[in-house]
Amino acid sequence: MATIKVKQIKSKIGYPVDQKRTLQALGLHKISQVVEVEDNPSIRGMIRKVRHLVTVVE
Repeated sequence: MATIKVKQIKSKIGYPVDQKRTLQALGLHKISQVVEVEDNPSIRGMIRKVRHLVTVVE
């Protein structure tokens, strides 16, 4: 399976609970943390939901 690396670039403080839980579901807890997740439509949707807080690392 293909994977993508996701990096948290902004704090989750001050954002709605659903966005905080989305970051948690992606495995992100700290700023500048990078996680490698499976590339599938559900993960892409999660990234799209918090696109202002994360970036995809090549």
